[in-house]
Amino acid sequence: MKKIIVLFVLFLGTIFAQTKVGSTAAPFLNIAVGPRAIGLGGAFVATANDVTSLYWNPAGASRTYTNEALFAHSSWFADISYNWAGAMLNLGSLGTVGLSMTYLDYGKMEVTTLREPEGTGEMFNPSDLVLGLTYAYNLTDRFSVGGTVKYINQKIWNTNASTIAFDVGTLFISDIYGLRIGATITNFGNDLQLDGKDLYVQYDINNNVYGNNDQILAKLKTDPFPLPLTFRVGIAMDVLSTDMHRFTLGVDALHPTDNAESLNMGAEYVFNENIAIRGGYKNLLLNNTEEGLTLGFGLKYDFAPNLGLSIDYAYQDFGKLDYTQHFSIGVRF
Repeated sequence: MKKIIVLFVLFLGTIFAQTKVGSTAAPFLNIAVGPRAIGLGGAFVATANDVTSLYWNPAGASRTYTNEALFAHSSWFADISYNWAGAMLNLGSLGTVGLSMTYLDYGKMEVTTLREPEGTGEMFNPSDLVLGLTYAYNLTDRFSVGGTVKYINQKIWNTNASTIAFDVGTLFISDIYGLRIGATITNFGNDLQLDGKDLYVQYDINNNVYGNNDQILAKLKTDPFPLPLTFRVGIAMDVLSTDMHRFTLGVDALHPTDNAESLNMGAEYVFNENIAIRGGYKNLLLNNTEEGLTLGFGLKYDFAPNLGLSIDYAYQDFGKLDYTQHFSIGVRF
């Protein structure tokens, strides 16, 4: 186990030898998923014990020991809608498999051109999509690993970009008061490059020559941009754990390739495993950020030993950009 951890750390050091601040594509991949994790300030890598582990840390999926499905909706700025759906199936000693889908809808926009800057009367609907397949396995009773392969697509009118990426995660549960340590690498894949018929233009090869063909069909070439590769490491502990009360603290450290390092912190109090109150703070130590305070709550109800329903809500402060709200409904079966 120690050898695996050492190799994992060495691998991370090789990947993050250089950073490219503000030079990546698909920033939507870093939008947090699930009101529970958001309410904890995004400090969820070492907890990751529900279906949203498919996003936060795929290794945590094998620690849930239940079958779960969840739909989450976030109301963002400028009428942008962010939706995530995921489900996972526990296969016992064979591990856990999961499927997830992320869809970011920017709403309808009017088509404009150089000749018709006021609009052509046509409308288009830009969107971002991610489809993920996850597998997680418990190597020991304390150490788990997991991975996700993702198809990523961004679409703007008749132009789109797509690629394949991977997430890898580990989770270790120590014997020191149940301290949990988690680490992930997310969005490890090929570059994104826009392509499509909107890039075709009419071009005059030499506008100094009179009488030549000034409407030759040409195609604009866009630059490829890397994905927002991110390394997260986190710790979490249930500082209070009884039959009626549980209080959890968590801290995540982030090292992204498109920004500076930061910390996320969060806490969760759960009463009778049915009512939860959460609070956290995002992007500590990061300059020029509008993200900060997060708050949330959750309700659970069990209809039967293996059948239950959960509802969660989170509020996230965005400073000058106001705030965002997040909702989810989940089922355990």
